[in-house]
Amino acid sequence: MENQTTEPKYIAQIKLILAAYERQVEVFPEDWEKRPEGADYLYRTGVVLVRDEDVPRVIELFQGGRPDEGGIGGVTRLLLPDRVPPEAPEDRSLTQRFLKYADLRLGRGVVTPEHLFYVTPSVSPCPATEPEEVTPGTPPDPVLPTPFLSAGAADGRGVKVVVLDVGWSDAPAAYWLTGVTGDPENAFDGAGHIRPYAGHGTFIAGVMRAIARNVEIVVKSYFTTAGAMWEFDLAQALDEILDLAPDIISLSAGTRTRFDLAPLALDVFVQTRLNRVNGLTLVAAAGNESSRDYFWPAAFPEAVGVGALADNGRARASFSNFGGWVDVYAPGEHLVNAFLTGDYVCTEPPNTGELRSFQGMARWSGTSFATPLVAGLIAGRMSVTGESGKQAADALLAFALTQPEPGTGPVLRAGDALGSLGQN
Repeated sequence: MENQTTEPKYIAQIKLILAAYERQVEVFPEDWEKRPEGADYLYRTGVVLVRDEDVPRVIELFQGGRPDEGGIGGVTRLLLPDRVPPEAPEDRSLTQRFLKYADLRLGRGVVTPEHLFYVTPSVSPCPATEPEEVTPGTPPDPVLPTPFLSAGAADGRGVKVVVLDVGWSDAPAAYWLTGVTGDPENAFDGAGHIRPYAGHGTFIAGVMRAIARNVEIVVKSYFTTAGAMWEFDLAQALDEILDLAPDIISLSAGTRTRFDLAPLALDVFVQTRLNRVNGLTLVAAAGNESSRDYFWPAAFPEAVGVGALADNGRARASFSNFGGWVDVYAPGEHLVNAFLTGDYVCTEPPNTGELRSFQGMARWSGTSFATPLVAGLIAGRMSVTGESGKQAADALLAFALTQPEPGTGPVLRAGDALGSLGQN
């Protein structure tokens, strides 16, 4: 039965993460539950991030601190000392006191919090949905290409996409997913119910295959705790998947940040790793917070930031983030594709407690799903033109600028893979 609570949806979303991470995570600002716009960002308590070359002077300033292990070269996770210098500004949060002190003495951005990145559904108010049931036999939307594609079709053949997500659940009924590989996800809880965010990676792979039928897809399992992971660990994960030699990285996750600055660990990855791989392109979701605030990594100039179009294919979806940093908008509302089989208990108002039963397909909305649609278009174009991922993305973004929607921006739709070269 539907729960009649009036608790805003974003509060339920954040509480889900707080419960999963227990005492590791803090929310900024502290009064986030009373703000109609929700939280600015979530961050890890007791640590900060610093570029490697700044570590000695930060430890000296903080009168202590210890570098953590792991990550990627160029950035350090610094474990904070138990006490802040007495001259540091006041704040209830010890971590925020260290950050404010560093701002005063070293300038903004030298020391940053370690942000929590999450798959998008989001931690701020947004109408992007939990998965919804569909009638058995409902076809995918976008519609699948014909099983037997003509020679020269933009089917993604020979192109490899790596998806960073919650993992992969084999969906044998979804024949279009044959050949997709990845890390298995822990999709069911102790009661046998589908976990929140489970099936997210499977749905994403399905959308991409609906656009580029023969693209090679590898779904990696990183966002395994309430659909979230720490910034330092995400940078390391991105670095690791370069070993798989992808043409395209698809990432339907992100966060807003302190002062809207680029997240330090990902900035190091982009500048020292991504930019040094010829032709590789990163396609990232713009987020579901109906905000023009930067959402990272989609806001990086080096990334293809994807917003969502509404069901009518013209207007921006009400939940989609927007602004000049969003490169393109693509269908992202009420898409239908492969999902899990089993029962799901809703965790978000106004449907909290509602039981939904799935038979391998679902309807879902969010910039999460506009993102693989664009990644599929890039892959499809590559398979015909021989362009690199970066070249194909640039060509498609140029084409999107020729068909903008007023009040929305440049758009791409299923079937636009070849852009001005002709339709597939």
